[in-house]
Amino acid sequence: MALSLYFLVLFLHLIPSVICQVKEFVSIDCGGTSNYTDPSTGLAWVSDTGFIRHGKAVDIKNPNGDSPQYQRRRDFPADRNKYCYTLSTTERRRYLVRATFQYGNSVSGDPYPKFQLYLDATMWSTITVLDASRVYVEEMIIRATSTAIDVCLCCATTGSPFISTLELRPLNLSLYATDYEDSFYLAVGVRVNFGALSKDPIRYPDDPYDRIWESDLDKRQNFLVGVAPGTESISTSKNIKITREFPPIKVMQTAVVGTQGRLSYRLTLEGFPANARAYAYFAEIEDLGTNETRKFIMQQPLVPGYNNVIVNIAENANGSYTLYEPSYMNVSLDFVLSFSFVKTRDSTRGPLLNAIEISKYVQIIPKTQSNDVMTLDAFHSMPPGSDWIHEEGDPCIPTQWEWITCSSSTPPRITKLALSEKYLTGKIPDKLKHLDGLTELWLDGNSLTGSIPDISNLLNLTIVHLENNRLTGPIPSYLGDLPSLRELYVQNNSLSGEIPSTLLTGNLVFNYDGNPELIQGVQHKKNFKLIVGTSVGVFVVFVVFILGSLLLLCNLWNMPAQEKSNDKCNSLHTISKPSTSYSLVHGGSLMVEGPDVAYYITLPDLEEATHNFSRKIGKGSFGPVYYGKMKDGKEVAVKILADASSHGNQQFINEVALLSRIHHRNLVPLVGYCEEAHQHILVYEYMHNGSLQDYIHDSVDQKHLDWLSRLSIAEDAAKGLEYLHTGCNPSIIHRDVKTSNILLDINMRAKVSDFGLSRQADDNLTHVSSVACGTVGYLDPEYYANQQLTEKSDVYSFGVVLLELISGRKPVSVEEYGAEWHIIHWARSLIRKGDVMSILDPSLAGDIKIESLWRIAEVAILSVEPHGGCRPKMQDIVLAIQDAIKIEMERQRNYTRCSRSRTRQSPHISLPSNSLETDISNFSGGCTVPSAR
Repeated sequence: MALSLYFLVLFLHLIPSVICQVKEFVSIDCGGTSNYTDPSTGLAWVSDTGFIRHGKAVDIKNPNGDSPQYQRRRDFPADRNKYCYTLSTTERRRYLVRATFQYGNSVSGDPYPKFQLYLDATMWSTITVLDASRVYVEEMIIRATSTAIDVCLCCATTGSPFISTLELRPLNLSLYATDYEDSFYLAVGVRVNFGALSKDPIRYPDDPYDRIWESDLDKRQNFLVGVAPGTESISTSKNIKITREFPPIKVMQTAVVGTQGRLSYRLTLEGFPANARAYAYFAEIEDLGTNETRKFIMQQPLVPGYNNVIVNIAENANGSYTLYEPSYMNVSLDFVLSFSFVKTRDSTRGPLLNAIEISKYVQIIPKTQSNDVMTLDAFHSMPPGSDWIHEEGDPCIPTQWEWITCSSSTPPRITKLALSEKYLTGKIPDKLKHLDGLTELWLDGNSLTGSIPDISNLLNLTIVHLENNRLTGPIPSYLGDLPSLRELYVQNNSLSGEIPSTLLTGNLVFNYDGNPELIQGVQHKKNFKLIVGTSVGVFVVFVVFILGSLLLLCNLWNMPAQEKSNDKCNSLHTISKPSTSYSLVHGGSLMVEGPDVAYYITLPDLEEATHNFSRKIGKGSFGPVYYGKMKDGKEVAVKILADASSHGNQQFINEVALLSRIHHRNLVPLVGYCEEAHQHILVYEYMHNGSLQDYIHDSVDQKHLDWLSRLSIAEDAAKGLEYLHTGCNPSIIHRDVKTSNILLDINMRAKVSDFGLSRQADDNLTHVSSVACGTVGYLDPEYYANQQLTEKSDVYSFGVVLLELISGRKPVSVEEYGAEWHIIHWARSLIRKGDVMSILDPSLAGDIKIESLWRIAEVAILSVEPHGGCRPKMQDIVLAIQDAIKIEMERQRNYTRCSRSRTRQSPHISLPSNSLETDISNFSGGCTVPSAR
């Protein structure tokens, strides 16, 4: 009677909650043409036409089953854009988000799709279709961080992105609360109902939260194998008292028992290894006799401190037919999970299991800063009807909107706003001032009116284009005080008033033509100053011309004949060689003067510095390299061009021209150059510790780089390449990224070198057409095939470098890789099997955090994708490396903290005898934190 009363109270308590939740369910039929009620569940489904503007509805050929939501799907273009559904949420409320994918039979014979699924800026899953009839289900448990979430599809490797259904289910009470939910989502790995009565999954209405509990009778490939002999299914019709995570009573009414004393299973966990939240659900549903007991321990997986804990279900749950749910709130699990329960010697019955649920921690990637998004929304509202305003999802991640450029910081910031000729009308939004990370502003060629708004706090602005609009009012004086401003274009507007004197100093490019009401200084003094200035200027030019001519004649008359013939380098910033078809002179000057510009060094000075080129320290694609020490004590590396052909001359020109205009701490700086006596010479900063290749492959002295050092080197090199791709205008493509071109200074900081093959990209082009150049093993196959060079070619090469850092192996080796011959094929096959440890350099074994290794392995494999559009950008690679560094540094800090803790505490761990409901991190002194890959 008491039990019946309890269930009546519980039922009455849950009814309002369940009814309210069902009303809040969102069930979207992607590609559906109408709204309907599913007869099997009673849930209302809606067409996705009100949620998305893009893609096309496709009828499924021979759909799996009669479910109306799987009669169609929505396909999206296989391009560089992302396609997103926006779902309304309540901030800080927990939800189950579910996306399903059924491809159906392909009549055309096209390859099955493979693409990426994102939740906001967080990578959710890679959808890989292997069976056209199968429904692929992805579930994520989140605590909403705002009033809406975006579910996005993008980056197809094969085929086109598509989706069948999208569902949002609110979760009440404290379901799935973890200590890590501010930083991690939970991606559901498996949710299994053991002892199921049929192959059909259990969901709503049996589960009021509409979770899907897969049947253990569903014999899908790699799902629940290795079953122990004597395993039998049992069931009951009696009610089960449930608490905590509230699994459905129907799930708890069935179970499997090990009649021969053991229960064992093996299953594949997609997306693992990873840190996980794992629950086991137990309820004693057999009526045991007075002298009968059911006691068992977990034999696998081996979790220190847990394997010797005895489970007595009735005792742990305070009675039979009552839920007991031991949990592992943070445990590291492998790709293939083997688990087994074994009865104790004094037990009369074998182990029992009703259900399990395992979810992977997925680290939340921050979205673009909210102030930046608010500003973009203001621009969105300006030109109704334009296609560019309909881009969806986060502006920066996973792919950037067409009209912006983002930083690699966390969270991303908007660094460039490119809205030239977008038919903008009205005033420039005042919210522009919130984009304080902005470096370039392009609003030219529109119909903007009003005055220039206050953007005085945008201290990073370097380029401002406001020309060819209808702007009025004065030019704000603060523009001349912006510390980074280099170019300002306001021509062809209706600006008026006096031009601020700070803009006329000559320190920046400033164009203000086509504004007839703009004046320089006080008008009544203008003509007088013009007349006086012109007269004085003409006189000075005349005097300088006469004196210069006389001096030149005297020098030519007195110059020895040999000196006249050998004078090849006659200026600090120019090179004049009429005999060559290449010239570094452009507009009368090689480069703009500045404190960091490479300077000309005479050949005698270089001969003295290198002791007549006596100490050879290397040889690259450019030619031999010699050690030198300048008169001021600066150590240098002197490279002499070995190739005297026109191609070699072009390499020389490339390096001087490129390196003289770029300066970054992760790029080897050009100290100087020389071109005389038929020699082409480049002088670089000397890198004391050689190249990364020396440490990985060619080390005679067995130099050893630990994992954190390798990550730091990778971060430095990635930042150097990121600067070339995004920090230069136009961007620069290196074309020869490899370990021998990553050099290490005296402090072991990495710098990218050897720009002889580099090419500048045109801002108006998506690629540069050129004959494929580079190094075997690092060369992008897509670039080799079509000669279309993009930044993603450097990404591919850097992906090979990352695999070398992980494995310590060379890129190409028949001896090491056999028929696969290349590190990519070898590593990819092992990583896809979840066996990342097999590619690890043996010298690193036992001294590395597996999560950190996985983070680098995954970004490396993405970087060497055959299709460039599916590779990440360098800024994404930088973020991944920084994530790995954080994980590894946390491991080292925890190791130090735990070592100190163990010296203070007893080595024996006392466990509660009646419960496993403890966060596993409690047994390691707080030294285990979830880390997602």
